[in-house]
Amino acid sequence: MPVATYLRDHVGRLYRVGETDVEVSGRSRRAVLWAAWAAMLAAGIGQYGFGALIPQLQDRWSVPELFWALALWTLCQAGTAFPAAWLRQQKRLTAAGAMWIGAVLCGAGLVTLGQGHLVGYSVLGGIGAGLVYATCLGTIVRWYPERVTRKVAFVSGAFAYGSVPFVLAAGFLLGDVGGFLTQAAIAITAVVAAAGVVMKDPPEHWWPPNVSPREWALDRARVPNRFALKEFRTHEAMRCGTFWWLYGGVAFAAAVSLYDLAYLPLFVGDKVLGAVALATLAAATGTGRVLVGWISDRIGRRKALVWTLATGGLAQFVLLYSGNVIGLLVGATLAGLGTGCCYSLLVGVTREYFGETNGAQNFGVLYTAKAAGALLAAIVLASQGPEFAFVAAGVLGLAGAVLTRHLSQPGRPRL
Repeated sequence: MPVATYLRDHVGRLYRVGETDVEVSGRSRRAVLWAAWAAMLAAGIGQYGFGALIPQLQDRWSVPELFWALALWTLCQAGTAFPAAWLRQQKRLTAAGAMWIGAVLCGAGLVTLGQGHLVGYSVLGGIGAGLVYATCLGTIVRWYPERVTRKVAFVSGAFAYGSVPFVLAAGFLLGDVGGFLTQAAIAITAVVAAAGVVMKDPPEHWWPPNVSPREWALDRARVPNRFALKEFRTHEAMRCGTFWWLYGGVAFAAAVSLYDLAYLPLFVGDKVLGAVALATLAAATGTGRVLVGWISDRIGRRKALVWTLATGGLAQFVLLYSGNVIGLLVGATLAGLGTGCCYSLLVGVTREYFGETNGAQNFGVLYTAKAAGALLAAIVLASQGPEFAFVAAGVLGLAGAVLTRHLSQPGRPRL
């Protein structure tokens, strides 16, 4: 049986080396990666699928009521990230346990929506999706410490493009919405629960044996994305101006993204074309996260974040003034590439600015910016007509890009 040894690099980071993934957990980390991908593929239907169902649900509820339900779902989903990370850090919740609870709640949320209970969908489904999201990302970060951003982008992308079949099916749906949602709930519960069987964390500070940690650390010192200068606790990170610049940028991006998600099918007018546009947005969001993660490794997270938010803001004007189907789909693609891609960069930015020891909890607090964005979208954007709302959404997206231009590592001079 191999014996684990501990090493430190030139900045004092600790590594546990000498053991393979199979030796420490009985399974390969690739199996965990694909299990997390499948779970996120299913859990994202609660967010992106709801937008496709809004034209079907207008007979029962008004559009503002439906948008507030989506905002409450987002509030519960984003608000679950920090408690879930804290419980896992304290060893009070295992990865498998969180996934199984999330599986039941995700399914229950869709079932209650099919039975006519908006609050049940928002609270149950939102908390369930939040548990799955936080657990999958937190587990992948631990298993792939040498390639965090790329693997997080791969897994989080599934949260968006996994809903494309559901969105298209909802666009062509003519029959019973309740039955359709019940079948989807059963499938989601089964997929997430099965993924939970595979989910397991490696030991603390585990490092893959095929990568030299000291050489990797020296390489990292020469790239745009450097180690944090200090391991910040959450309350320490929140005292930094950088924390709030980042929080504001994510909140503005979330407001724009959720507005597009809910109102794009209604703005188009045609149910089928609206579903196609929404599916295009979801597909661009998911695949764009992988692309942006790869780009950010080369040009830096801050630059990538600024450009994605600016793209999402400009996309709102393309959507508003597009006079044909091609312009609409181009706008939906740009909107997905812009506003939705900031979440895959957020994990890397958080670790590189505030350290890795409390990275999951710091990310959990920053991720609540998505909830703040949902409230902003519900209050400001959803209460106005489409012309004002799309212009306001574009301004918010561009404002998010301006805010993130001020980002810098706490303690490191900008020049």
